[in-house]
Parts: sequence; structure tokens; C-alpha cells
Amino acid sequence: MITIRIAKDFSRYPAGRYVVDGPYSGEHFRTKLLVPAIQAQDKVVVDMDGARGYGSSFLEEAFGGLVRLGFVKEVIKRKLEIHATNASLKQEIDDYINSAQPA
Repeated sequence: MITIRIAKDFSRYPAGRYVVDGPYSGEHFRTKLLVPAIQAQDKVVVDMDGARGYGSSFLEEAFGGLVRLGFVKEVIKRKLEIHATNASLKQEIDDYINSAQPA
């Protein structure tokens, strides 16, 4: 198991969808931290607390983007555990994973 603490391991100010939107985009988070962790571990805990907020573009690209990369939704749900004081954040991430379509 591995824990990714976004505020500590990535940025307190995550923002944007694509790398061209800035250095702390959802695409960058997914590519550099989330995908390698999911590929290497049976369980990946993502701690969402401590960041200054999350835009929908960041969340959709980071988590919904896993499906577009070819990860099976059931595998994502089995391996990924979201920790957040704000319960609606977990639901929002689940919604992005559920609504994403494979590329």
C-alpha cells in the first residue's frame, strides 16, 4: 500500500487539466504519481486534505483520465481509496470515474 498526500507530495495548489495549464495540473498528477502507484501497488490511498481546493478540471483529468488511459473502472475502484474530510469530494471523484469513457 502507498499513500499519496496531494498537499505534501504534489502541491497545495493543484489546478488545471493539462500540463500546458501549469505544473500542478491533473494530467501531471496522474502521469507522475497516480499511474505509477496504481501499476506498482495493490492499494493506493490518495489523501486529498491540506490542498487549497480542487477544480473540476483537475479532478476529472486526474481520476477520469485513468479510464481514458485504459484502466478498467472496477480495477480503479478496487485499488484506489480516497481520503477526504469533505465527503462530497470522494463522491465527485467517483462520479468522474464512473462517467469516463475508454479512449
